[in-house]
Amino acid sequence: MSNLELGFMSFPILLLMVFLRAPIGLAMLLCGFAGWYFAMGGNPNVLLNKLKSETYTQFSSYSLSIIPMFLLMGQFATLSGMSSSLFKAAESFLGHRRGGVAMAAVGACAGFGAICGSSLATAATMSKVALPELRRYGYSGGFSTATLAAGGTLGILIPPSVILVIYAILTEQNIAKLFLAAFVPGILAAIGYMLTISLYVRLNPKSAGTRPPQPMSERWAALAETWPVLVIFGLVVGGIYLGWFTPTEGSAIGAAGTGLVALVSGSLNWAVFRDSLLGTAKTTAMIFFIVLGASFYNSFLALSGVPQYMADWVLSQGFSPWFVLSIVLIFYLVFGCLMDSLSMILLTVPIFFPVISAMDFGMSPEHVAIWFGILVLIVVEVGLITPPVGMNLFIINAMDRETPMTETYKAVMFFVGSDILRVVILVMFPAITLFLIPA
Repeated sequence: MSNLELGFMSFPILLLMVFLRAPIGLAMLLCGFAGWYFAMGGNPNVLLNKLKSETYTQFSSYSLSIIPMFLLMGQFATLSGMSSSLFKAAESFLGHRRGGVAMAAVGACAGFGAICGSSLATAATMSKVALPELRRYGYSGGFSTATLAAGGTLGILIPPSVILVIYAILTEQNIAKLFLAAFVPGILAAIGYMLTISLYVRLNPKSAGTRPPQPMSERWAALAETWPVLVIFGLVVGGIYLGWFTPTEGSAIGAAGTGLVALVSGSLNWAVFRDSLLGTAKTTAMIFFIVLGASFYNSFLALSGVPQYMADWVLSQGFSPWFVLSIVLIFYLVFGCLMDSLSMILLTVPIFFPVISAMDFGMSPEHVAIWFGILVLIVVEVGLITPPVGMNLFIINAMDRETPMTETYKAVMFFVGSDILRVVILVMFPAITLFLIPA
């Protein structure tokens, strides 16, 4: 059996292991092990040498240190009460409008995502703050949970984003440019969700109550309470863009800044600090194990020649670049409902990226890579709220067990429609994503 045949045979085996609920990192690692073993003629010494060199090469990368720093930043942000101040500020300005409290939840998710970088953490944290208020003002259970699940996806799109860091490392792109490219699509996502809420409450008037408007003085006072978020986001993201420090240094500054805010607010003590470090360590270990498994499996695929073969085959068929891109995005949309976003990125980008890079979209290779990365991130994000296996839906419903999952499914499809419309717009007009990127 040729190495190319081994590579193609590994796909169904890997998917079978995933559907049998094997951890995705372990499944990729075992498939990579087996692939290298058979490709090298059954020589265990080559396999062991590859394990040693691959592990060192992967984890000696300076760029990977950005991940635990951003995760720690999110842990401190969760503890410091920033989520509560963001929601109160947004609610004071929007709460009196029809569907305004739900819009405020989305706005707060966008703000919290700017200092968190994790979709699940954003959804879980904001639900603790916003769910009681939504219930208090008569919002239906399904509409409330769907709103928070959709708002949580802003955590991985609005920079800083851990998933974007992984994509940048996989495709050897500039992290700062990817963060910059994600900014406008992230704002569009938040605006799209708010418009979706406005449409939903008009079609379902009984799904949302109203609350009295607040005096302007109270609104400005609530807005003033969000200054730590503005300062930290401006320092980290602005400092990276202006070249004051690298993304890795910026993540460390962000973690230190959010930790200082948590300390000053009185929410950070030794026990909480220890729990934050342990939480960061556990999440980092999980991510790094998936990265190791993906690295080993993808190196086997490169050895087998599968990515290059697929790129050559697609080019030889004469398919339109836009048709190929559409098929890839539909694949992500479907499988994103069944797998988590990190696993999808690590498993598929090394296969699809060479194919997309070989196509002529009338842009520079760097712009194609950045544009494709943002599109993939958005479509994978849609999978987090798409039934039947949307991770954000399960996170939110676990915190509101009174609401049947079917009600959440019905309401969340409005937000899925908003996401798909946004993807179509960004595919048709790449300049929306790329106009901030230097030529």
